[in-house]
Amino acid sequence: MRVLGSGARNAVMYHQQIELTKLLASCLERLPVDSIWSHRAGGLRGNLLKVLEEIESGRRVEEARLALLIEKGFEFLRNAALEIPD
Repeated sequence: MRVLGSGARNAVMYHQQIELTKLLASCLERLPVDSIWSHRAGGLRGNLLKVLEEIESGRRVEEARLALLIEKGFEFLRNAALEIPD
């Protein structure tokens, strides 16, 4: 099990994942309220913020958990973008 914040993690890559998580949480917050993806994104955004809180408090976060949340975040953003009319 790989854990973020452990010595095995490259500091630059670690910082990039934190910044990407913050960016995704911010983008998910800005989805239009009339989008079905906006409602679904609320829970995902909460999980992303919880992971950020854990990292900032010095707790270990499994890399696979964060990777899954990031993947889902991009999936939600893609699907919300498909709802935008031409």
